[in-house]
Amino acid sequence: MPPRTPHGACNALIRRGIDLRLLYRQAASACEPGLRVVLNDNAQTLGLLIAELQAQLRADGGSPKAHGSWHGAIRRRLTGWLVRLASRPDTAWIHALAHQESALLQAFEQTIAALPPGSVPGLCRQLPRLRGIQLDMHSLVGSAH
Repeated sequence: MPPRTPHGACNALIRRGIDLRLLYRQAASACEPGLRVVLNDNAQTLGLLIAELQAQLRADGGSPKAHGSWHGAIRRRLTGWLVRLASRPDTAWIHALAHQESALLQAFEQTIAALPPGSVPGLCRQLPRLRGIQLDMHSLVGSAH
């Protein structure tokens, strides 16, 4: 696979972020009210992250993506189906979201490492936000046991 341009790499992360935000919203609509608040907050934080990346890409002359991927749509359907089969659906949602959150953070870190320094400065600024969401989810995983 040829190396991605900074705009292509940024758009791939935007799509993954949109996919995860939609998964958070799906989970929030199916969970108990206390957990719903946390999941909606995380979805809102992802929304801010996505909007900032889109604005930066636009400012750099790129055309940011506005929709998630078809992989994400399939993943949401499959996850929703598997969660309905779980004996503890809220716990299943927490585990699924924590896994996807870790994957998004890892994708950001790999993209930052692969691109030339300074090519997409906004990515580095988003890492603390992503790490905060990941900490939320992993603390929920610990309390779900």
